[in-house]
Amino acid sequence: MHQDGLYPIGDVARRTGLTVSAIRFYSDEGIVRPAGSTEAGHRLYDLRTIAQLELLRTLRDLGTGLDDIRRLIEGGMTLRDLLAEHLTAVERQERELRARRAVLRALNKQDGPAARAALMHKLVSMADEERERLVDEFWTDVGAELPADFVERLRTMRPRLPDDPTAAQLEAWIELADLLRDAEFRDGVRGYLRDTFAGDPGLRLTVAPVQDFIHGVGTRIMEEIVAAHRCGLPAEAPHAQELAARLVRGATEAAGVPATAELRDRMAEGYLMIGEVYEEAGTDPRYEATHGRYLSLVAVINETLPDARVSFDVDLGELGGWIAAALRASVPAAP
Repeated sequence: MHQDGLYPIGDVARRTGLTVSAIRFYSDEGIVRPAGSTEAGHRLYDLRTIAQLELLRTLRDLGTGLDDIRRLIEGGMTLRDLLAEHLTAVERQERELRARRAVLRALNKQDGPAARAALMHKLVSMADEERERLVDEFWTDVGAELPADFVERLRTMRPRLPDDPTAAQLEAWIELADLLRDAEFRDGVRGYLRDTFAGDPGLRLTVAPVQDFIHGVGTRIMEEIVAAHRCGLPAEAPHAQELAARLVRGATEAAGVPATAELRDRMAEGYLMIGEVYEEAGTDPRYEATHGRYLSLVAVINETLPDARVSFDVDLGELGGWIAAALRASVPAAP
């Protein structure tokens, strides 16, 4: 150290981890300035400049440009602003790298031609409006033979790719977007939905009250019913009958009709029908490759559970039959 508290460039290099030539470069560029010099003209640096050089090295390691570092040292911006700006750039680069990785993984899995890389990158880079339009066009096409209100309900089960998706979400979106554009996949989904819901008895499942049950299983009473069914409680047990009575009471109060034995029997038939249709639909070999695949990919993208059958880890076919039996067992005896 020099007697005036100044350090020669060799000492500064050892303290900062920078090379002598790098320190000279930053001095020549005016990013840092020597605090003095020896009689022989060698540059000397004080502790403040050494601290600037240590910060400079850290920022350069992080990829910060010299212009931004110059603005910081000259007082044109604060360190917090510089770091926030740099963090934004790094996060943008991270998203781009995730997108590239998702495309490469998808290409590697499919062993497709290199020409598909451009298409997949386009799918990843789609704007929100383009994604929405692609999904809407898909449901308009595959739901042409189904009741319009039922298609609108199906349409609500759509992918919502977040602003900062994970690699898994990007890969799922690539696959889904590719499928939505695929004519064979559309034909498969259309055929499965038509055969399941366009005729009796499946058509009766498309009406609003039944759909409200299927997609409203998160209500408290249905949670209790699912729990009772899952633990093996017989449908004829008093607690099962109590749950069935509460289900009837809630439905009749909402509809403004009396809770008659006839109504209970109609509800039982309805839940039994739901069970039968969903049991048949769930075992249809086309389900996993068509509508089921769509729901699974949407679940990955949205980080949710695919549908009601999975959300409570219960077979809707068995559950519908259990509810029907509990409803019939809870019908008050005739006087």
